[in-house]
Amino acid sequence: MTDVQRVALITGSATGVGRACAVRFAQLGFAVVVNYSKSEDDAVETARLCEAFGVPVQVIAASVADDAQVKAMVGHVVEAFGGIDVLINNAGTTRFLAHDDLDAVTDEIWDEIFQVNLKGAFYCSRAAMPFLKARQGSIVNVSSVAGQSGQGSSIPYCASKGALNTLTKSLARAFGPDVRVNAVAPGPILTRWLEGRDAQIQKYLEQAPLGKAATPEDIADAVVFLAVGTALTTGQILVVDGGRTM
Repeated sequence: MTDVQRVALITGSATGVGRACAVRFAQLGFAVVVNYSKSEDDAVETARLCEAFGVPVQVIAASVADDAQVKAMVGHVVEAFGGIDVLINNAGTTRFLAHDDLDAVTDEIWDEIFQVNLKGAFYCSRAAMPFLKARQGSIVNVSSVAGQSGQGSSIPYCASKGALNTLTKSLARAFGPDVRVNAVAPGPILTRWLEGRDAQIQKYLEQAPLGKAATPEDIADAVVFLAVGTALTTGQILVVDGGRTM
């Protein structure tokens, strides 16, 4: 199997960390699947950036919160490329809510955040697992330090990422040695999510030894390492936050 025949499926890869991961895998010669739910123009731009490296690229619209759409997406990927080597569960959502405003946290918000951040990662992992096992592949979940510290955009978001960390460990135990499963836990990332929240970011960074927020490319470097740069790492949550939570 040549490098070009390896296949990486990255959910939520229209922008931000997902786009950076897609480009990194394209640079490594992977066929890349760009998934999006709403941002079609951005997804097409991600595909263009990947195609510049001469690799096959497929753009698929699917909500990871919908199990049927996930199964259809994986079916399309396998039909087009013959298998899957790497799954990056990057798609995520949040609401910015004060943690002491418990009445603001509705059932709708709980369900929306958990459906995407936790169940979406589970749906994608379940659909892709037979094909990952066949190729001794790997999964990397994009989590957050919010899942470890309890500090973040909202209580449901923190809880969803804590649950994603546990899902990572459970899947690693269940599917080793065939499939490695790890997670990256970033601190603040300079993406659209944090636009207009400069004071909040600065307060966080004052307690980080490296004193700077991550770029999407910083997180993509960690994702690629866990996906293909190590053979003996599984069930781990790699914190990438400039040392803030050590």
